[in-house]
Amino acid sequence: MTDLALYITNKNYSSLSLRIWLLMCALDIPFEEVMVPMTGEAQIPGMTGISPTGKVPCLVDRDQGGLAIWESTAITEYLNELFPECGIWPAQMRDRARARALVSEMHGGFAALRGECPMNMRRPPVTLAVSDACRANVARAGAIFASSLDTSGGPFLLGRFSAVDAFYAPVLSRILTYNLLDSAAVHAFADALENLPAWQEWRSAALAETVIIATDEVE
Repeated sequence: MTDLALYITNKNYSSLSLRIWLLMCALDIPFEEVMVPMTGEAQIPGMTGISPTGKVPCLVDRDQGGLAIWESTAITEYLNELFPECGIWPAQMRDRARARALVSEMHGGFAALRGECPMNMRRPPVTLAVSDACRANVARAGAIFASSLDTSGGPFLLGRFSAVDAFYAPVLSRILTYNLLDSAAVHAFADALENLPAWQEWRSAALAETVIIATDEVE
């Protein structure tokens, strides 16, 4: 049994779970997936006593006496310390600095996009009317995709798969689900993810789920 346990919730809806799960799976970091179901009211009662916030994702390191690490950015840095050879961050200092800035921007921003467009992989891709603030979030995401791919040459945002791709994958999912932006960069990033076995595995599991979270089903 691996020392690391990653606590997540429903794959169709949980963008926070997706970030760390995708990062670990794509980079072959060994872990045990612990699925803690979400209720129809978007609560996760099973996380009580595991994470101090009661939220996911939460990484538990059994080798460190059951050390719990919550918050996606903190988990990412902890994994980088454990597995520096996996390429969570780029090799060059300049590139690492930009990568961390992009991840921090995503983790702390895009509030309108998150609030108006919940991740919902089962939803047919139908255009959603959104606010100006949401459109500004989408434009910023599109600019990040375009500039990153232009600089790196692809296929992923910084060339090879990294934490940046894991954190922006849920943003891309929202853009595609709600038909928010049609651009060459969006299609290129989408193609890269579609060819990633970890993304394929997550998406298949998400589509197979039957739980309905009413607050995340927007028309």
